[in-house]
Amino acid sequence: MKFLTVLLLCLLPSCAFAKPLELKGNFTQGGLVLGKSEPGATITLDETPVSVAEDGRFVFGFGRDFKETAVLKIRFPDGTEEMHPLKIAPRKWRIENISGLPPSKVTPSEKFLKRIREENGEIARIRAINTPKEWYLSGWRQPVEGRFSGFFGSQRILNGVPKRPHFGLDIAGAVGTPVVASTDGMVRMAAKDLFYTGGTIMIDHGFGLVSVYSHLSKLDVKPGQFVHQGEKIGEVGMTGRASGPHLDWRVNWLKERLDPELLLGKDLQN
Repeated sequence: MKFLTVLLLCLLPSCAFAKPLELKGNFTQGGLVLGKSEPGATITLDETPVSVAEDGRFVFGFGRDFKETAVLKIRFPDGTEEMHPLKIAPRKWRIENISGLPPSKVTPSEKFLKRIREENGEIARIRAINTPKEWYLSGWRQPVEGRFSGFFGSQRILNGVPKRPHFGLDIAGAVGTPVVASTDGMVRMAAKDLFYTGGTIMIDHGFGLVSVYSHLSKLDVKPGQFVHQGEKIGEVGMTGRASGPHLDWRVNWLKERLDPELLLGKDLQN
């Protein structure tokens, strides 16, 4: 865990007060950062706008392949600006070999491609939601107890075929094991049978943070339903592309895919 609190001082002669900026979280690939600045500030991470709540709180994250440097630009209500350089620690990724999957789930035939495109389009639409609510402030918890069987960022080889990296944390468990919401939020998807992820729930936690729960055998929530941290939302299964019963837990900040395991550290608990 890396914790950083920064105090930015205005260098203009007319500025009489310091401008505080608090940042805490994981400054590494896959990491999430919580911040607080002066209410009314405008913030960008490189070229990506960062939404700021009325109380000055904001969040941003770094995807699996995020570069090693970035610039956080803050424009305060009085017109002054600060440029804050960030260093993002690179990581080394595992290689995971998975066998025993149905061939149609590894290399889909033409007849499935339209369905896959439509499902991916809906997933992308939900990931782009940027609700101005601070539901994530309840902190994060593991959605199901169990052994970690697959890791964020790992390069996957499925039935001997190299595929995209894994963007979730796999947690092994028996079919029917309860799965709970990792933090407060609004259910945006509750689909029983997506091609790759089977029974899938997506929860909006506000300000671009969305969690995903996949391969479920049962869904206990519906789109538009608000859930609280620890509330049961479904049950572990092995639906979709899965070689055994487990939960694939994912978290995204807009287009950036985050490492769920890093969210469980004390720096991100409120």
